[in-house]
Amino acid sequence: MLLHILNRSPATSEVYRQALSAMGAADRLLLIEDGVQGALGPLVECFGDLTGRLYALEEDLSARGLVPLCDASVVKVDVEGFVTLTEEAMRTVSWF
Repeated sequence: MLLHILNRSPATSEVYRQALSAMGAADRLLLIEDGVQGALGPLVECFGDLTGRLYALEEDLSARGLVPLCDASVVKVDVEGFVTLTEEAMRTVSWF
């Protein structure tokens, strides 16, 4: 399993498409920085069906006032959860 880390919003960048095309069936995607905008309402649909494999960093959601707007299908993780995801992954791939 790979952990893909995306820091760009699907509203302003197409890099999420590259990340999705590179993902395997067991890979996970973590949204950080401006990427957490992808955890909101209609933007979450850009990621298709990643049920249980789409994560958003809670500190970045909080810093942007977006915690209450985060879609229920997105798993919120804190920094400790981020570390756990990296430990569970064989390697990480950052998408910027």
